[in-house]
Amino acid sequence: MQQNIFKLRAEYEPAGDQPDAIKKLTEGVKKGYKDQTLLGVTGSGKTFTVANVIQQIQKPTLVIAHNKTLAAQLAQEYKEFFPENAVHYFVSYYDYYQPEAYIPVTDTYIEKEAMINEEIDRLRHASTQALLSRKDVIIVASVSCIYGLGSPAEYEKVNLKIVVGMEISRAELIRKFINIHFERNNTDLNPGEFRAVGNALEIMPVNEKMIYRLDFTENTIVNITKVDAITRRIVSEEEVFFLFPAKHFITNEDDKKRAISSIKAELEAQLKKLKKEGKNLEAERLKRRTSYDLSLIKEVGYCNGIENYSRHFSGHLPGEAPDTLLEYFPEGFLTIIDESHVTIPQLNGMYAGDASRKKNLIDHGFRLPSAADNRPLKFPEFVERVNQVIYTSATPSDYELEKSKQVVEQVIRPTGLIDPEVEIRGITEKGNYKGQVFDFIQETEKVIKGGGRVIATTLTKKMAEDLSEYLKAKNVKAEYLHSDIKTIDRIGILTDFRKGKFDCIVGVNLLREGLDLPEVEFIGILDADKEGFLRSDTSLIQIIGRAARNVKGKVVLYADNITGSITRAMEETNRRRAIQVAYNERHGITPRTIIKKINDIMENLKSPHDKAVSELLRLDKDIVLKNPKKLIKQKEIQLNAAVKILDFETAAILRDELIELKKVIEKETKKS
Repeated sequence: MQQNIFKLRAEYEPAGDQPDAIKKLTEGVKKGYKDQTLLGVTGSGKTFTVANVIQQIQKPTLVIAHNKTLAAQLAQEYKEFFPENAVHYFVSYYDYYQPEAYIPVTDTYIEKEAMINEEIDRLRHASTQALLSRKDVIIVASVSCIYGLGSPAEYEKVNLKIVVGMEISRAELIRKFINIHFERNNTDLNPGEFRAVGNALEIMPVNEKMIYRLDFTENTIVNITKVDAITRRIVSEEEVFFLFPAKHFITNEDDKKRAISSIKAELEAQLKKLKKEGKNLEAERLKRRTSYDLSLIKEVGYCNGIENYSRHFSGHLPGEAPDTLLEYFPEGFLTIIDESHVTIPQLNGMYAGDASRKKNLIDHGFRLPSAADNRPLKFPEFVERVNQVIYTSATPSDYELEKSKQVVEQVIRPTGLIDPEVEIRGITEKGNYKGQVFDFIQETEKVIKGGGRVIATTLTKKMAEDLSEYLKAKNVKAEYLHSDIKTIDRIGILTDFRKGKFDCIVGVNLLREGLDLPEVEFIGILDADKEGFLRSDTSLIQIIGRAARNVKGKVVLYADNITGSITRAMEETNRRRAIQVAYNERHGITPRTIIKKINDIMENLKSPHDKAVSELLRLDKDIVLKNPKKLIKQKEIQLNAAVKILDFETAAILRDELIELKKVIEKETKKS
């Protein structure tokens, strides 16, 4: 008999079309259907439906979203539904990424530039470690899950099992820590670091912000203590704990030697090929660069761009698919592809773009041919590696509809909400009508006066920024939101929007799919008649859906011409409204706005340091300003005391608290 390890917790029961959808999808999985589609309108509770399916099926689950913001929101929702289970967030750890590239036309070489977010890297490790140590795992990932990650077998093989009573010298354990890429740091510990303290070792794993203190008596571990990294409070006494490597790419000494030999052989063959083609400059460039990288790998085990040699370290054959997050899942896992009409094209397009860039680098002597094997999965490779798939979307594409054994429609919302009314108004100024921006501002002011929120969608990032500034000048609290804003900042903006810190978000396509914002009463779609990706019927239906979680929801399409996309979007919206209205009349349902708790996703991504500092800012400003000089003096005394006893962690928190305090005081002083 199957053990129920996934335990769904919710304050409400399935309603509307949800019970029927849950039943059909669950039966489909049990019958072995490879592909199914949940065609659920916005606000119909697709995530809750899928959560119920996961509870019924009891399988580890991968949820793939098309951007980091949506993935963060979904991770938060699944954590609420499964508080006892392991729900993790796996996205690209780059805040900024400029890949290595060469442009032959202008003879321009662009070096790789990247800024890694350490907190997201920690969450990635938490994901892989949970998959290797538990069965009750849900991973919410972006499309970065199809990129190379390192062998799960090697990653799992070198984890250390540390137990009380283990006979090992302190020096030997330090060597083991270093072998799995932990770094020594005798001051402030970060994930992936350890330090020696008297007759003990303290280490912080990469997947959590806790310190494990190992006390030694001679060559025996006599005590393992789990300690809060900030407060130094003892959390628990442990008998055993498992320490996974600090990096996903793990190579033992034998593999390193084999890789170096293999790289040399490939270099020799490629140099012959380039010289035969008369590419002497390219051959010299490749020889110099690869020889330098080999020297670094041999001496320190690492070089910049080492991922381009990953095939040699993994032992994979040329052209063979790399190991990805998918390899960390057990056999038979369930895959949910959220907003599939956007996510599937992303998954399908990743390989071609990467291959084109790598080809230029290889042809012009910047990289060996094996660099092409450091790549995302090809779409057929992805399809091979996932087991059973449920696509969820309000507007599934032909791909999902054709592949699916069954399409389950979820049009009726549990709240009785119907799709919003949609109006069409002109873009340009005519007579008494002042044009789209003036009209949008008038509508916005009415909604804000009643306590609602507003969204505007534009065609470009520049337009979003300009409109945001213009709205601020008109005393509308507005912020723009687009892909140039860092992941964590985007999440913070959306949370603040829901909390009412500002009333209007201006964005491009970032605001279309999956963002759950029930406070939104009005959406203005500017330049709605500009046919293209951002104003296709699919995009328009998705944008209209953002207002479907509020009983006052209203959408205005600003258009001088009625395009085919506008016509199709209006027809589909009206079809759904007719079904919803008929259902409500038949069952005597009065629609009500979705009431959804505002969870700060940011809190899950903040480091303990940032959380400690932000606690100070939660104090009432009256308390802070009552005697600011005294409060600052107290903090300075505490800071000096912490420095005196070499407690640098506490000192760093106090320092940042002082900085934030002074900002608050300065801001309030300017107001007065």
